[in-house]
Amino acid sequence: MKVLIACEYSGRVRDAFLKLGHEAMSCDLLPSDRPGPHYQGDVFDIIDDGWDLMIAHPPCTYITGAAEWAYDDVPMINGKPRKMKPTTLIGEERRQARSDALRFVEKLYALPINKICIENPVGIINKFLFMMPKPQYIQQYWFGEDASKKTGLWLKNLPELVATDMIEPRIVDGKKRWGNQTDSGQNKLPPSKDRWKIRSTTPQGIADAMADQWGT
Repeated sequence: MKVLIACEYSGRVRDAFLKLGHEAMSCDLLPSDRPGPHYQGDVFDIIDDGWDLMIAHPPCTYITGAAEWAYDDVPMINGKPRKMKPTTLIGEERRQARSDALRFVEKLYALPINKICIENPVGIINKFLFMMPKPQYIQQYWFGEDASKKTGLWLKNLPELVATDMIEPRIVDGKKRWGNQTDSGQNKLPPSKDRWKIRSTTPQGIADAMADQWGT
């Protein structure tokens, strides 16, 4: 198969397909983190190159359910204006960024490629894009990863992913917790300049499952 992995800089899903003998290329505005076939630029530059399957990971910043307060023109907390980073978009600027992000998802899913998967965390895609199907929600611990992160897959002409290696949680005060979580359920990953990159990289277990189950 000829496989395009859109919005991927890690090369992880691309390499999982290459390992099984497919012709695969990743594409992102960033360079690839590892050597391999990669187009650095706009995915729509190469969209007509005869792909059989596209797996896309569009940026989730403005289409997750997080920071809903930032869409207010004057974000408040406890009756007072919030203190925010200078780079945080708010109000109309953020609403426009959300609209642009949703339009990007819509354009990706509408491409004339036979098999398509749009991957994203839980968010507002179906709230605004009524033509999108209901997603399959998966967990990293279904695929041999000691981690919890609920992720949606919007599928076109693809079967739902089947769990390959269930990892059991530890139990803390009657609640399930995995290796990436504190006992209270917070993510253990500390703040850093690369935190967003680490959080958005597809786990190897999921990459391998995509290649094994969709590469036929």
